[in-house]
Amino acid sequence: MNPRLRRELDGIPTYKPGRPPAVEDGVTAYKLSSNENPYPPLPGVLEAVTAAAGSFNRYPDMACTALQAELADRFAVPVEHIATGTGSVGVAQQLLQATSGPGDEVVYAWRSFEAYPIITRISGASAVPVPLDAEETHDLDAMADAISERTRLVFVCNPNNPTGTVVRRAALERFLDRVPSDVLVVLDEAYKEFIRDPEVPDGVEVYRDRPNVAVLRTFSKAYGLAGLRVGFAIAHEPVAAALRKTAVPFGVSQLAQDAAVASLRAEEALLDRVDALVAERVRVYEALTAQGWTVPVTQANFVWLRLGEHTTDFAARCESAGVSVRPFAGEGVRITIGETGANDVLLRTAEAFRKEL
Repeated sequence: MNPRLRRELDGIPTYKPGRPPAVEDGVTAYKLSSNENPYPPLPGVLEAVTAAAGSFNRYPDMACTALQAELADRFAVPVEHIATGTGSVGVAQQLLQATSGPGDEVVYAWRSFEAYPIITRISGASAVPVPLDAEETHDLDAMADAISERTRLVFVCNPNNPTGTVVRRAALERFLDRVPSDVLVVLDEAYKEFIRDPEVPDGVEVYRDRPNVAVLRTFSKAYGLAGLRVGFAIAHEPVAAALRKTAVPFGVSQLAQDAAVASLRAEEALLDRVDALVAERVRVYEALTAQGWTVPVTQANFVWLRLGEHTTDFAARCESAGVSVRPFAGEGVRITIGETGANDVLLRTAEAFRKEL
């Protein structure tokens, strides 16, 4: 007889990470499947990590004291309103542990970040996915209608992963006005640094006057620390305190903490790199639309092609050309904006594929 495991785990899929392409010798491989930053660490980061590496024999600072102080100063919030974790997805799972269990409901748009249904079901709560609207954007009216007396948490992914679409200020404010004050709304802003639409609100400004709003941010995307796993939440003290209770002890390594602090202090270099990626995003978007593809306007570091039945074939064609994309079978592909050479290969492949449809 096998050990008895929780029934909530039955049928929960394992999270599927993006993978590099398997290519033949002589073909340059590009990974555009994980929304990683193609640039190396920011100035000062390698030095900070190297210095921290000499203390592997010691536990990290469990309170992330220096990092939390740096974040509190950067965002002009009380340090008590900061909570850290293993990437923004790790903090999201802590939020579910703090708010939701069997009998509770979690509302989110769909398709959105594929971890939402996984971590919701792990917590024992019921997922309430609300389809995106015709523009591949959150249908906030439908999401508000889906909130019931069992709802404990709502995710708003802004920009949305994998479509790159955004929720603008007026629509978000109307939605928040409809959400009961005892329901936590989590603004997942993993791609905040790539936004150029002035009508998209900064979640930190929204949270200030709304105790039931929490903001998720990460160092994995714009800051290029995906391999070190560090993210954070900004939330009012009761929520932030609950996050500290549900955190894995010593979960954020000292390397990650010191790298994050160094990254925050290299803002000028960060802005230059983000601007370069945004310029490439515009180039890729314009080239794809010129080829005849319907591409949602994206404010993230990726583009979305809704390919339906052609999704798997397109992903395979890209892989054979040396580029991996993120397919969602029967729906579409998410394509990270990478280095110029990778984007060029992607565009050539997309153009040839389009002509065969």
